Amino acid sequence: MLASALWILLMGFFVGQIARRLGAPPLIGMILVGILLGPQVGNVISSEVLEAADNLRIVAVMIILMKAGLGLDWEKLAQQGTVALRLGILPAAAEAIAIAFAAMFIFKFDFPTGLLLGCVIGAESPAVIVPGMLRLKSLGWGVTKGIPDAILTGSALSDVLLLLVFSLLVSFLGQGGIENITLPRGLTLTAVQLLPFQVLVEVGLGVLIGYAAAHLIVSLLTQQNWTQNAVQDVLIAAGVALMLVIVEKALPYSGYLAAMAMGFFLIELDTPLARRLRGEFDSLWVVAEIVLFVLLGASIQLQVLGNTLLPGLLVLAIGLFVGRTIGWYLSTVGSNWSWRERLFLLPGNMAKATVQAAIGAIPLAMGIEGGEIILAIAALSILITAPIGAWAIPTFAPKLLERGEVDPTKVSVVTRTVLLAAVDTSPLATEILAKAASIARRSDGEVIVLHVVNSVETEALEELRDNPIGMLRDRTQKLLSDIRHQFITITGSIPEEIIRVAQEYQVTDIVIGKRGHQPWEKVLVGSVSQAVLEISPFPVILVEDRQNQPALKINPL
Repeated sequence: MLASALWILLMGFFVGQIARRLGAPPLIGMILVGILLGPQVGNVISSEVLEAADNLRIVAVMIILMKAGLGLDWEKLAQQGTVALRLGILPAAAEAIAIAFAAMFIFKFDFPTGLLLGCVIGAESPAVIVPGMLRLKSLGWGVTKGIPDAILTGSALSDVLLLLVFSLLVSFLGQGGIENITLPRGLTLTAVQLLPFQVLVEVGLGVLIGYAAAHLIVSLLTQQNWTQNAVQDVLIAAGVALMLVIVEKALPYSGYLAAMAMGFFLIELDTPLARRLRGEFDSLWVVAEIVLFVLLGASIQLQVLGNTLLPGLLVLAIGLFVGRTIGWYLSTVGSNWSWRERLFLLPGNMAKATVQAAIGAIPLAMGIEGGEIILAIAALSILITAPIGAWAIPTFAPKLLERGEVDPTKVSVVTRTVLLAAVDTSPLATEILAKAASIARRSDGEVIVLHVVNSVETEALEELRDNPIGMLRDRTQKLLSDIRHQFITITGSIPEEIIRVAQEYQVTDIVIGKRGHQPWEKVLVGSVSQAVLEISPFPVILVEDRQNQPALKINPL
């Protein structure tokens, strides 16, 4: 098992990065690794790991749904009215029905079996859609109208609906029928008649249980202080979310929806805690993504694809371009979405992967007629739509969506800390470098050390035996030895060159010295820092040449 884990993590990571460098989504490389390592080709992954694949997938999907919940924006969802709700019902239902009729014609299925295939294929993949939408939110694409939030919410709701219908059809086809349910006073209802009620119960209880779990998390982590660091915070939060997913087998609610709702309510109840957890779940997803997609590739049965390749592609095309397109149109009727934003639903809401891998083989295992075809088309949908969806979301978002202002309270905004330390050859340079080093260590940043002189000074300094610039370079290396840094010496006007270099490297702050405590000294030697303060578009940190004088950070207007 340990050897299998190493193969999965290391090969999944490096082949995923190769795919990224070639301009493709990393998950394409990860799925390819799964196929190569899996029982169909290399047979490197141990049987114990393959047997645990379903449980590992549950953990990975829980992580991505928590990320989705922690990134939802209630205000944007409220602005859209019923769009998110309609996206959760109409596209998936229309695709499932279109696939059912296509399967009746192409594979000679009866309608229940065709609808069973439609439920398998119509489900959307949170493992592809959630990271894609969260990345769009972090970049600002579509956030003004809440388009990523609507797609995220609709995707979760659609999977609840289709999984309920799938379980109903499996029971019907596998056991030859479904028993009617008799209510008090002799009222008898079929399972089909109860389906809308079941959907409402599972969605409602999922939201309520997620809300209660969010209150529990806030109480344990914030009010009662059971944890001491962020790692312990995410351990508790992930444990509770996973429990919600597992317990759903014993209670009539959607565990995945409950986990997503828990993340959403955490934002409303305790925003600082939610922001901290968001960063930790981002770290968990780095590992979970590799495990999820490598095992996804390993579960694909290549031998069943041959005879159903062309008919399967036709069924997928009918479901996507006929059924799902009709559903997308009906979902956005009356909304403020432009035709370009509606068109984005094609790449943004098409990916299949996780659900198909989890349920695609169930009909065959239960002996349902046509089960091998259902499994083959499920595998085909993963191979076709998951890579295309992962590539198309970031590719078409800039072309079809408008860019709005990013809300840092709803997404993880990753910023790289780059400090520009402007120094001369005076003793004050040591204090400037020490201050820059202190900030860089706390923020895991890097430092650009800049020394500006004019050409006359450069020639004079080079003639000295103890070159002050060389000594300054040595001092920089000593003080910043554990920090990524560059030392740059240029000629020109000092304030202008400081700003030019800061813009070139897109620094986050400028660290500069300020000498002169008497009025005449401020005029003579404080002019550089004053000039930088007046023209800098970046925050400036002033380090004064005084004993125990704290640095002063000034945000320029």
